[in-house]
Amino acid sequence: MSDKLVLQNMTFYGYHGAFAAEKEVGQKFAVDLEVHTDIQNLGDDTELAFNYVDAYTMVKEIVEEREFSLVETLAETIATQIVSMYDVKEVVVRVRKMQVPVGGYLDYLEVEICRSGIK
Repeated sequence: MSDKLVLQNMTFYGYHGAFAAEKEVGQKFAVDLEVHTDIQNLGDDTELAFNYVDAYTMVKEIVEEREFSLVETLAETIATQIVSMYDVKEVVVRVRKMQVPVGGYLDYLEVEICRSGIK
């Protein structure tokens, strides 16, 4: 069993999608970041803890400053960055696209990926 930290429902404005209009107009995206790591022996040392401020900033930069055709690639990019930057056992990334051009109504499209970190 591992401990986890969750950054829930981070919301950003980005320009992602398969259609030109999505990349031109943009829309809101919501991201959940679930980080599985060992926090048992941290004591109260902020230097040893997972830096969720830096993680938030990194996610914000990826969503707001880059463009992806697929939400799946957006989620994968976030997960790859977290695993490469931090000593985590596992990361779960959920990305929600609020306006999905499917010709009908739905609340959102969500992609969830899980990637392993340290071995």
